[in-house]
Amino acid sequence: MCRVIAFPLLVFYFVYRSARDAGYLRRFTERLGSGPGSFQATPPGSIWLHAVSVGEVISAAGLIAQLREHSPSVPLYVSVGTVAGRGVAREKLGPIVDGIFYAPIDYAFAVRRVLRRIRPSAVVILETEIWPVLYREAKRAGCALLIVNGRISDRAFPSYRRWRFFFRHVLERPDSIMAQSEQDRKRYVELGAPEARVRALGNLKYDAAPIRGEVPKLIRKVLDELDPSAVWIAASTMPAAEPGDPDEDDVVLRAFEELAPSHPGLLLILAPRRPERFDTAEEKLRAAGLRYARRSRNKLKSDLALPCVVLLDSIGELAGLFPVADVVFMGGTLARRGGHNLLEPAACGRAIVTGPHLENFAAIAAEFRERHAVREIADAVELADAVGRLIDNPKTRQDLGARAAELAVRHRGVTRAAAAEILKWHDQVVPSGHPRGLAMPLLWCLAQIWKLAGKIGQRWDLAHAHRLQTPVVSIGGISMGGAGKTPMVEYLAERMYERGRQAAILTRGYRRRSIEPTIIVEAGETVPASVTGDEAQIYIRDGHAHAGIGADRWSTGRMVEEIYRPDVFFLDDGFQHRQLDRDLDVVLIDALNPFAGHAVFPLGRLREPPRALARADALVLMRAAVEREYAGLLRELSSLNPRAPIFRARFDPRYWVNHRTGQPAHPPEGGAAAFCGLGNPASFWGILKGLRIQPVFTWTFDDHHSYSCTELQRLAAQARMHGTSVLLCTEKDAMNLPERAAELLLDESAELYWLKIGVHVEEEEALLALIESKLAIGPRVTG
Repeated sequence: MCRVIAFPLLVFYFVYRSARDAGYLRRFTERLGSGPGSFQATPPGSIWLHAVSVGEVISAAGLIAQLREHSPSVPLYVSVGTVAGRGVAREKLGPIVDGIFYAPIDYAFAVRRVLRRIRPSAVVILETEIWPVLYREAKRAGCALLIVNGRISDRAFPSYRRWRFFFRHVLERPDSIMAQSEQDRKRYVELGAPEARVRALGNLKYDAAPIRGEVPKLIRKVLDELDPSAVWIAASTMPAAEPGDPDEDDVVLRAFEELAPSHPGLLLILAPRRPERFDTAEEKLRAAGLRYARRSRNKLKSDLALPCVVLLDSIGELAGLFPVADVVFMGGTLARRGGHNLLEPAACGRAIVTGPHLENFAAIAAEFRERHAVREIADAVELADAVGRLIDNPKTRQDLGARAAELAVRHRGVTRAAAAEILKWHDQVVPSGHPRGLAMPLLWCLAQIWKLAGKIGQRWDLAHAHRLQTPVVSIGGISMGGAGKTPMVEYLAERMYERGRQAAILTRGYRRRSIEPTIIVEAGETVPASVTGDEAQIYIRDGHAHAGIGADRWSTGRMVEEIYRPDVFFLDDGFQHRQLDRDLDVVLIDALNPFAGHAVFPLGRLREPPRALARADALVLMRAAVEREYAGLLRELSSLNPRAPIFRARFDPRYWVNHRTGQPAHPPEGGAAAFCGLGNPASFWGILKGLRIQPVFTWTFDDHHSYSCTELQRLAAQARMHGTSVLLCTEKDAMNLPERAAELLLDESAELYWLKIGVHVEEEEALLALIESKLAIGPRVTG
């Protein structure tokens, strides 16, 4: 029976070793898993905001700015549903978000692909859309699901109510629904949303600050050269929705023709809501014989004179024009379209005219009517008279605009409250996710073999474990690579050195090219990286600890004890190395990806199941952002190991080093290219982002990659193609560069800088005191 089990385990082990050493392992898991558990550059824990229309994108701008300001380390992604929405998102959100993409169709295969790619912890739906499959898949992936600025219009509510039996199950999934008004809150509850999860928060658009952006060049030229006495904006005009409805472009142009004789200095800015109506609007202007200019043509006719019309055939510029208007007519209110948002012109203190149809903004409209902050007309016939009276009476116009501005200001604060709610739920979720798809059964089978092999290996190690005379502190993790073990070992060795302790580091010297089974190196001694391996080379050059390099850590430790008699050993990557007894197990947890898919390799990236954390004596949450609380993660870690204290740490970029000179030097200003070969390359990209360095291109290699001269030359050539001669990498990569790297780069006229990374532990004294108390290291007299 043992032979039957042992044979497939041995085959799997040798295949794994061969694939790993050949650099194929990462690509293998990417192809089979294609999911949160596989090796990817995108860390989990992002926030996905689903804003379909242009209006929703504009509403989300302030919210996203709040999220970015409070949590700069959290990746933000925005999906849109239209070409116009994408254009506006790029313009307004491009600098502050990590990605903008078209919303997937509401089918499982499409939604899952997006969830696997960006791996969000929170999915935020803006306004009205109900997406049954997206809601289901987001919850299956373990995401928090929130609806922000939610509303259900008068037009949509009867249809939703008719299908209540279906939508009830869909609306049970969101964790929080923040409705625009009390009426919207009641409608969500009536459709089946749990009452405890729905609240009337208010409208994000109340927080829309008056936009003081640059007026388009052509319109500025019209204003400067023609100097109109009055500016009337017809905003977001719409065609008929039902029989008997007017076409609002026709209504506006008729009103303009009525007003023009008595208002010779009048300028009308006509802004149709839909891009497909721009050409139709121009035809109507031409048919009416009106003087006009078209924004997109960006030039004025020589005979253009007041009164005239500017056709605003662009997206995203309307809100910036409200400050120059005297009167604003809001479209969609004469035709039965439910109206458009009043708050943008109101925030600018403009006098607003609307028709009777404001059903989409019923709560806002009711308050504006009650406060006499809007001039409402009953039908199309009244438009010319209403606009004319406001133009002719500056005092009435100013009072109306002042009351509108007061209402817009009074209800601000919704954005801040919504951002706080999103971040609260985001913090409750532990970044996770499992790969789904055709390869999952195969990966699951291989994962079971991996777990079985791990159990057998650990039992063997425990049965043959040895103890050193010197106390041993293990620094390890449960996931494969990228948790920050090397910087943490280096940090602890330096702290022990500062306290008068002599530390030694035991490491296997992964990928070293020396045939010697054991190598002992004194702190600060010069030894080629090919002999020691990259990580051991970092420890040696740091000079704070001796290094013992070898696969058999016990025999290596014995040799170090005989030669140097250290006070403490730090066992690098030792959590699974049970052949050597340790006095303290410190386990590092990556805050960006704490449980690496919640599955062991190759289904996920765990070496052991999460329950193995029960063996730890202390847990250190690495890459912990200062502004985050990690409530959900801390709760889960405490449930796995209630006795171990949990510390928070983050990487601290210390200084850049010029590889040619070996001296600290900051890279020159301007563009730079970046490359790395790390277990978690996203960590380096995130550090560069925090340093406000945006590489012209990035290149990722396998972990512990040994660079060839050819690869280095190609990187330099690629950098030149992008207009830079500066290459950036990590200290670990610098250890793996060819010996002639500086000479090659000199020939290529390129400069290489590597970054020295430190560790900052928030409760440093408590962690060091725990180490000393567990190791029973008494005070040492120096001098």
